Amino acid sequence: MRATLLYGAHDVRVENVPDSVIKLPTDALVRVTGSCICGSDLHPYGSMRPGDGPARMGHEFIGVVEDTGSEVTTVKRGDLVVAPFAISDNTCAFCRGGLHTSCSHPQANFWDGEAEEGGQAEAVRVPLADGTLVRLPVAADSALIPSLLTLSDVLGTGYHAAVAGGVDERTRVTVVGDGAVGLMAVLSAKRLGAEQIILMGRHQARTDLGREFGATDVVSARGEEGIAQVRELTGGHGTHVVLEAVGHMPAYEQSLGVVRPGGVISRVGVPQYEDAPIGMGSLFRHNLGLAGGPAPVRAYIEELMPDILNGAIEPGKVFDATTTLDGVPAGYQDMADRKSLKVFIRP
Repeated sequence: MRATLLYGAHDVRVENVPDSVIKLPTDALVRVTGSCICGSDLHPYGSMRPGDGPARMGHEFIGVVEDTGSEVTTVKRGDLVVAPFAISDNTCAFCRGGLHTSCSHPQANFWDGEAEEGGQAEAVRVPLADGTLVRLPVAADSALIPSLLTLSDVLGTGYHAAVAGGVDERTRVTVVGDGAVGLMAVLSAKRLGAEQIILMGRHQARTDLGREFGATDVVSARGEEGIAQVRELTGGHGTHVVLEAVGHMPAYEQSLGVVRPGGVISRVGVPQYEDAPIGMGSLFRHNLGLAGGPAPVRAYIEELMPDILNGAIEPGKVFDATTTLDGVPAGYQDMADRKSLKVFIRP
């Protein structure tokens, strides 16, 4: 079978690898029918040292169950399933508390490099299949597949940002970042009834989609100018919640600049820094909260799926390019160059 491997910075290859097989009685073998490239994949794509590779890539996928281990009971051969980006048992104390990304099972893990396999491939062995996989009530060729694929990561991550930040109908929200996660944060804030949603982004095609998803205002400026514009839109106070969907220090500093006293910064962009300021001059002085983290998307799938099935939301619109496995290396480069927002991978 073929799979995507990252050998080093800007060195993505699609190669033949040993076929995925059942190894443990709790495994399932899934033939991948849809996957994608994530914005977080671009971090190692831009910086991985050659000696750290190769790593199997892809943590968002939908597929058909081809086989199951003897102890798997919740999915069966022929089922169409979606896999969250974190492997979990869905039964431990952390999973029961909605924190699947901290699952205590020894096999719990993340895809991409940390797990043995990845979703940008023809097939995947899924550990802890009963806890990880979720059956989808549609056919593999359904027009809803792109939107249902967002349940594996990007929609759940944007939703986690909004939930962790405490967004509700009385909330003014700023979303920092117009990538796919930022746009899903806009959609999520709208779903939770936010009073005002300001999207900070400078790519018009993306911010136009953000308006379609529910943004009431767009601020394209960055730095002090961008902060001043958000403050002006909010009566000088800033917003109750800032959803930071980038992960770089300038985005965090922008968040500090636009959050109002007593507000919350909710980060779901994978941080590419280690020393965010949290002292008197930043968080402490104005009673600011810092929330977010790796999204336990498994906890949100059953909640969000009905809105996709009934057409209330269409998160699959974040996919603006489609390719096959052969086109994955070019897809990475196109996303890195901002030519594509998010690339869908079909068989």
